[in-house]
Amino acid sequence: MTDPIADMLTRIRNGLMARHERVQIPASNLKVEMARILKEEGYVSTYKCAAVDGKLTLTVALKYGSKGEDVITSLKRVSRPGCRVYVNNRDIPRVLGGLGINILSTSNGVMTGQDARKKGFGGEVLCDVY
Repeated sequence: MTDPIADMLTRIRNGLMARHERVQIPASNLKVEMARILKEEGYVSTYKCAAVDGKLTLTVALKYGSKGEDVITSLKRVSRPGCRVYVNNRDIPRVLGGLGINILSTSNGVMTGQDARKKGFGGEVLCDVY
C-alpha cells in the first residue's frame, strides 16, 4: 500500500455508503491523531486502538444523523504521495467557507486548519472533510 491515509479515508467512505456501524483500519500514530480530530469535530462517534491478532487496529465508530443521513458528506485526500501540498499559516484554505474542516500535519502535530491558523503553523494539508 503506497498511501495509508487514502486507504483510511476510503475505508470510512465505504463504511458510510454500506451503512456500517464501525470500520477497522490498520493503525498508525498519524491515523489515530486523524481519528481524534474527526471525533473532536463531531464527524465520528468514537475511535479505539487495540491489538487484533497481534496487529494494531484502529476501530472507528461511524456517526449518522437522527434520520439516518450521513454526518460526513465528503472526505477528500488533498496531499498525495505523488503531489504533496504544503501551505503556510496565511494560505490555509477554508473548506466550504468555514463549514467543513481540513486536517494538517504540522511541525507541532496533527491539527485542524483552523487551529493551525490560530497558532500560526503551516504544514501539509492531509484531507478535507465536510
